[in-house]
Amino acid sequence: MKTVTIYTDGACSGNPGPGGWGAILQYGQFKKELSGGEAHTTNNRMELTGVITALQALKEPCIVELYSDSKYVIDALEKGWARGWKARGWVKSDKKPALNPDLWEKLLELCDYHTVNLHWVKGHADNPFNNRCDELAVAESRKYK
Repeated sequence: MKTVTIYTDGACSGNPGPGGWGAILQYGQFKKELSGGEAHTTNNRMELTGVITALQALKEPCIVELYSDSKYVIDALEKGWARGWKARGWVKSDKKPALNPDLWEKLLELCDYHTVNLHWVKGHADNPFNNRCDELAVAESRKYK
């Protein structure tokens, strides 16, 4: 299987408000930037959408090194929370409804298709790829102001 490195970020001006996401996919010398946004959304929805869209862009099963500054995304996948929410009918352990079940459903399917290794990175720090994803996400969110 090919190994692809993906960086993603989401942004929202207000929460909810206009939002955007950015992603960078790297395979060998090839690099592709993706971005998009929505007029009325949340930061967490944009974080999830960035990861989903990047994984959907892969045309075959891959080993993915996924880098995100979203603890929401990384922890929910790494600690098994999202699979637990799904198993309980999108209810969290505190009996409250899990947010964004539509996006989590898609992301879990993609994580079953690809081999995804998760990496949390500090946001707005010295990682040029994360910073570029943030630039893409913010630029997209500004299109809706």
